[in-house]
Formats: sequence, C-alpha cells, structure tokens
Amino acid sequence: MKFLSILGIFILAFGYSGNAVGADRHVGYYYPLPKQVEIYKSRAQVLPEANQLRRIGFVTAITHENLKRPYPPQTVFFAKGERSQKLIIVALEGGVLDTIFRVRAYLASLTAVARTTEAFRDSQAEEILTFFDLVRMLGFEQITISNGNAFSHQVKFE
Repeated sequence: MKFLSILGIFILAFGYSGNAVGADRHVGYYYPLPKQVEIYKSRAQVLPEANQLRRIGFVTAITHENLKRPYPPQTVFFAKGERSQKLIIVALEGGVLDTIFRVRAYLASLTAVARTTEAFRDSQAEEILTFFDLVRMLGFEQITISNGNAFSHQVKFE
C-alpha cells in the first residue's frame, strides 16, 4: 500500500510538472517559456516535397555554413519535434537575441539571406516573402528563438 501511495505521488508530481509547460517539452531544456507567442499568417504554401529530411537538411546546411566562418557562430539552429517541425534558434553568447528588437533584426537579416535561395527565386515573389515564409515552405510549424538564458520568443505559423 505504501508503494502505491508513493507511486501515486510520483505520477501526480510528474504529471503536474509536465502540464506546467504545456505540450512543449523543449521549454526548460533549450529555452525558457516564451512570454510572447506570435501568430504569423504565411504568404507561402508548404512545398509538396517538404518533409522531415529536408527540414533536417536545412538546419544542417545552416550549421555547416556557420561553422565555415572564421569566427565562432553566435547562434545554433535545431530542428525538433516528432517530425522535426519545430525550428529552434538559440544564441551561444550573452548579449545576443536578448530583446524582441534584436530578435526581429536578426530575423530580418535571415530574410535577406533567404531571398537569395532558389526556392524564393522560383516563387516569383522573393521581394515580399520573409524568412518565416521560407521555413513555412519547408514545413516548419513554429520558430522559437532564445538568448539561451531568460528570453525567448515564439512564432507559430498558420
């Protein structure tokens, strides 16, 4: 009977802590709970060939390019979730991506790079599409960006 009581307390404790952060199991591991969640209505459709392998390949390509630079990367990209449908960007040093304004500026710089990709050139709308649209085209459902300490911002796609 004592064992069942302890087991019940254990289940309640872990069940409660899991519900405290909702369904996002990456909260508390890669980033703190986002204080803001933005909804972005993408102007681009998910590509028919978008799949888990392509999303992982996208993150791998970004990581590879960042590591080729003559200086250490300031951010790291992850594709997480059951189908690698969550893009996570975390700063690797202090003072980076620690305000919404720095996050927006960083994402704008990623938009400039995204506009040079073949997918954007083929879309015939590269001047209006953003980095958000590119990752949505690849099938990502959300982006979470964090300073790796106390700040995170999340964008979910519709």
